[in-house]
Amino acid sequence: MSPRQNGGEPQNIAAAVADISERASVLVREEIELAKAELTEKGTRIAKGAVVGAVAGVFFVCALLFILIGCAWLLYYYLPGNQFTFFWGFFAMGLILVALGVAAGLIAARALKRGTPPVPTMAIEEAQRIRETVVPTQGSPVPPAAPRASAAPAPAVPPTPPPGAPVPPGGAG
Repeated sequence: MSPRQNGGEPQNIAAAVADISERASVLVREEIELAKAELTEKGTRIAKGAVVGAVAGVFFVCALLFILIGCAWLLYYYLPGNQFTFFWGFFAMGLILVALGVAAGLIAARALKRGTPPVPTMAIEEAQRIRETVVPTQGSPVPPAAPRASAAPAPAVPPTPPPGAPVPPGGAG
């Protein structure tokens, strides 16, 4: 055995690398779970807002129906030879449905505004904090990477022209 293996230094490094790798994978899994939970919460808010918005639409359709029927009775009332005044009940019901529709629409708008866009902000903020912790900042000195010596020079690769650029005659086709 080499003297390094007797001291246990490579084994400690291997254990540290394995520990870091395991912790990083656990961290990534937790971030994914956080993002899923956030999206689920925002999705339910959006769904609730959509349901209340649909109810508001039903109220407005009913209100329109009652207003139209009330207008029909009003026209009938103004025709000569008629003594009925039934249309006031239709108009009152129409106004009540309009008020309910406005209230439901405002509640739906507030719920939709709170839930959209469904972006997992907490997970993104946590990932940015982790990135700032792991990746060195611009101001900290980072030693330059040592150039690696290779046995054979890298083959020259011609640059690829940008899309839409004319291809020179006799070029690669």
